[in-house]
Amino acid sequence: MATTTPVTADELIRICDDSTRYELISGELHMMSPAGWRHGELVFRLSMLIGAYVEQNRLGRCFGAETGFLIQQNPDTVLAPDIAFIAVKNLPDTEPEQAYWPSAPDLVVEVRSPQDRDAAVQEKANRWLAAGGQLIWDVDPAQQCVTVYCPQTAPLAVLHEESLDGGTVLPGFCLPLAGFFE
Repeated sequence: MATTTPVTADELIRICDDSTRYELISGELHMMSPAGWRHGELVFRLSMLIGAYVEQNRLGRCFGAETGFLIQQNPDTVLAPDIAFIAVKNLPDTEPEQAYWPSAPDLVVEVRSPQDRDAAVQEKANRWLAAGGQLIWDVDPAQQCVTVYCPQTAPLAVLHEESLDGGTVLPGFCLPLAGFFE
């Protein structure tokens, strides 16, 4: 029986294939294909809205797609959400020296692609929560809804005609989904 050595976060950062993106889950590389145009458009729009709100209210730091977060070690897990936010109170006094941010963000936003499956999306949301994420938004363009994950609560579906709020992570943030998905 063949065994493989788990890939580490340090090895992941050295992989030099400009055409391929990866996430690292428990030491195993998972290739990420490029996103489609609709996915990219929604990520960009939501990034602008969240980013402007965070800047205006001086709430913390936002990170764009492809930013890696090292959320587990031995074996390493590095995930790259579409959008991430870390609150001021959780920012370190000095910037991390590692290539990847060494913890989970407070807010993780994942916009689904057509090939994303429910079980895989839920598993990823649970990984974020287990690593310390406080608010995970699973944005589903096909269903025009957002599933909200928080620690120790059941997932909540926010429907097209409702508004998405930032809870205690982004206090006061409110996004009417009907306008967002148009």
